[in-house]
Amino acid sequence: MESTGLHWLAQAAPDPDAFREQWERTGLGLMPLPAGRRWDVLAVPGRLGRPALGVLDPRTWGPVLTDSGGEYVSFLVPVGTAARWTGTGVRSAGKGTWIVLPHPERGSRAVRWLVPPDGSGRLNDLVLLELALHEAAAGLSDW
Repeated sequence: MESTGLHWLAQAAPDPDAFREQWERTGLGLMPLPAGRRWDVLAVPGRLGRPALGVLDPRTWGPVLTDSGGEYVSFLVPVGTAARWTGTGVRSAGKGTWIVLPHPERGSRAVRWLVPPDGSGRLNDLVLLELALHEAAAGLSDW
């Protein structure tokens, strides 16, 4: 089986095959998935998250999404990050939480991928993300 973004996301579901089948059959743009199984999520205010993404080398990008208003930019990060990460205004989703994600190959009005999962399993590197967030914050304070 080809390792696609959909297949990779589905691996976080309690029943990956049923999840993938339902998502494909229904054509739903958004589906809930549990965080803390394959990845955690850090949701950063958009005014910080967008410049941080711009600082990161595209070759290191893991999946990144944003809401329709651009209020938050959410980075998929290694499991366990949500329990340890602290940052003003940063929301996290880890074990015991669910997050609504868009289909990696279809658009959604509510949430969209800035960097869709490619099936490789690559997540955003925490060290690089933290450095990018610091650099983006420094740029905001220059105003």
